[in-house]
Amino acid sequence: MKKWFLLLIFLFGFGKIYANSIFIPMDERQANHLKAYGIAYWILKADQEVKWLVNYQGGSFLMNFTAELETECRVRGVTYEVISSADEVALLKYIADPNLNMDAVNLVKSAKIAVYSPIKISKASFEDTDAVLLVLKYAEIPFDVVYDEEIMRGDLVKYDWLHLHHEDFTGQYGKNLWRISPEDIKAQENIAKKFGFNKNSDLKLEVAKKIKAFCAGGGYLFAMCSGAETIDVALAAEGIDIVPSEFDGDGIDKDAQEKLDFSKTLAFGDFLLELGNESGDRRMRSFSNINSASGKGGFGGWGEDENETYFNLFSFSAKWDIIPALLTQNHEFQIREFMGQTTAFNKKTVKPNVLVMGSSKTSDRYIYGEVGRGQFAFYGGHDPEGRKGFHRTPTDLNIHPHSPGYRLILNNVLFPSARKKKRKT
Repeated sequence: MKKWFLLLIFLFGFGKIYANSIFIPMDERQANHLKAYGIAYWILKADQEVKWLVNYQGGSFLMNFTAELETECRVRGVTYEVISSADEVALLKYIADPNLNMDAVNLVKSAKIAVYSPIKISKASFEDTDAVLLVLKYAEIPFDVVYDEEIMRGDLVKYDWLHLHHEDFTGQYGKNLWRISPEDIKAQENIAKKFGFNKNSDLKLEVAKKIKAFCAGGGYLFAMCSGAETIDVALAAEGIDIVPSEFDGDGIDKDAQEKLDFSKTLAFGDFLLELGNESGDRRMRSFSNINSASGKGGFGGWGEDENETYFNLFSFSAKWDIIPALLTQNHEFQIREFMGQTTAFNKKTVKPNVLVMGSSKTSDRYIYGEVGRGQFAFYGGHDPEGRKGFHRTPTDLNIHPHSPGYRLILNNVLFPSARKKKRKT
């Protein structure tokens, strides 16, 4: 009897002995796509590796089996499968087939994440709708908040990944004074004075230059909305006054446009400034024609009628163009367009050495580039699940756990953990 009992124990435990991997599908079967990224980051944070299965079932994940991991998937509501070592070997062999556009990429270390936001120094209630802050919290991915003072002190060396959202590095407070409070402005001006700058625009330029240096030194920069536009506007306008008197007490340089130096920018060139605003018009406005919605009050017109429009993600070779392939992993490849202060990017202003990863007929939405030893990705718009206008209330991601637009953000969060292969495109 004892022998039979031991045999039953062995047979019962046989599956667990050989079921040494957890497979997390990222296609339509996944119950919560966004939280699945949080599981991957959680494993990396514990100094364990994750295999990202590029172009396999929506960009699925493969991890070593542990009881703790299985429990964590259940607690977070993430769909998973326990598979045997034989099934894992067969799966990886299938993905390695040179005739298939798939690859398995090892993620080896969790990126140290920083979000640049004025909530570090003031209430800044408009930041409540920052899509990256929302999705990092929802996916339970830890991050630090930094702002001008931390960057001026040189703290960016502590981080691998930096996010910018609806920022204004030109020093014009977003060109919409109804959005930012007098207290917010005062807090920023105090930092400028602390570091010896007479104008907030001078401080913001120095911050923009340090962010570019962070990227060139090997950091990863992910920017959305006006953050993606204004960092390049500020860099091109170094030493040129482009700030109207209502923001800094003196007028703009009448020759500002002709003096721009596009060699200093990251992603954009040959753009036209949207100057003026001297009349005191406080509507949200564009900074330049980098914004494809320039001249339309900063917004594009997407979603303003019953016919919503979409942009397409491009397909890349998983075995040869691994970087853009990783950054475009998704279960859907047509994504509903959404607005922002910088809604999308004018195709004519995107530099030729910048790779377009997502585009519509009228604009580029999602781009990637390299500077020095680092990389950046810019994503147009404010909130991937936003509808009309500029949302003043946060999106509830419990309603959008499968959002393909938010998945693009989380692709960028995991990307620095990959063992990178040089892009050939």
